[in-house]
Amino acid sequence: MLLSLAANAPTTVRAADPIMLDLPLACTVGETCAIQQYVDHDPSPAARDYQCGTLSYDGHNGTDFRLPTLAVQRAGVDVLAAAPGVVLRLRGDMEDVSIAERGAVSLGNRLCGNGVIIAHAGGWETQYCHLAKDSVRVRPGQTVSAGAPLGRVGLSGATVFPHLHFTVRHQRQIIDPFAFEAATESCGGGKPLWRPALAASLTYRARALLNWGFAGAPVSLEAIEAGEAARAGADPAALVAWVRSIGLKSADVQELMLTAPDGETLLDHRARPLQRNEAQSLLFAGKKRPASGWPAGVYRATYRVLVAGAPVLERSFSLALGAVSVP
Repeated sequence: MLLSLAANAPTTVRAADPIMLDLPLACTVGETCAIQQYVDHDPSPAARDYQCGTLSYDGHNGTDFRLPTLAVQRAGVDVLAAAPGVVLRLRGDMEDVSIAERGAVSLGNRLCGNGVIIAHAGGWETQYCHLAKDSVRVRPGQTVSAGAPLGRVGLSGATVFPHLHFTVRHQRQIIDPFAFEAATESCGGGKPLWRPALAASLTYRARALLNWGFAGAPVSLEAIEAGEAARAGADPAALVAWVRSIGLKSADVQELMLTAPDGETLLDHRARPLQRNEAQSLLFAGKKRPASGWPAGVYRATYRVLVAGAPVLERSFSLALGAVSVP
């Protein structure tokens, strides 16, 4: 049996040769996947990530690498060994069912779902959770190299969105791979265990964008997660711009502007300040098709998140209607 997702806090470890980790997922962070949650560094019922930010929750003992949609997960994304080692334990026969449908109580001590635990030199271990049913490709006792495929991202265990929960331990103690040997209560202290070439892609992002696009009607989080948000056709009844963000904070203000091919502002929507921190947020706004139809050309949307009036996150994206290509 696999270890369950234990809720112990990270421990300061000093008498160890650091392990060097490769990315445990076949994706590019910030492009084809995103970090949703980090290890919880707060021993109280509150939570804080290694930068003293909000991207964690009480007792969270790993790093969550999130895929943008269930459609991407179903297409298949490989989970990879982060370092060379020997497979200790695994599980691979649990169904891919969100706990929103099954409930966490029914999982017992199988919160990890399908997964793999690998032992590495020097008393290190890595654990890979929420793999897809019947996707595990290794066996106990097998030696694996860094980057070896272990299975695919799934929806098994205690999860409501497709992601890899990745845990690092040394001598059975939880280690945050972003903050090895960090002093207690430090913000941004310690050192990363990741291979240096990964530094740029693993830069801490307090807020991030997960999905964005245009639709022909209002959208929902469920449709976006499923990868089924209605796309704007050649002559949509409405033109709706939408953005799903993660990690937004209390008092953040979101803006969404849509401009026509001639530069005219079709809409300039400013949402109310958020009342609380949000793991994920959806903003959409649109305009009905004019009686004369949509003029051919490139329509542009600009999304911004403001803190005290200053932009901290921004994304522009375009849609061509009629016989026009996007530059």
